[in-house]
Amino acid sequence: MLSVACVLEISIKHGAGRLNPDHNPAMLIAELLEEGVLPLDVKVEHALRLASLPLLHGDPFDRILIAQALTEGHTLVTADPQILAYDVPAIDARK
Repeated sequence: MLSVACVLEISIKHGAGRLNPDHNPAMLIAELLEEGVLPLDVKVEHALRLASLPLLHGDPFDRILIAQALTEGHTLVTADPQILAYDVPAIDARK
């Protein structure tokens, strides 16, 4: 699943010039969707779950991903040690 929060973050970073300008976010997302990756909208339940999370991570997008994983029963894949500090199913991509 591809969280809409990821799409938002990619779009914001691209617009701010913080990602490679040669990579088009719209094309990347379109390719993922064409490959069968399903989008995951940010729902009210996710936002409410976010309020109950301890403030171990300051990035609101990452906190939304954590809330989505907990609410939906998904596993995150991340190399971010701050996300791994939460009690959320996760695969450590650093290994």
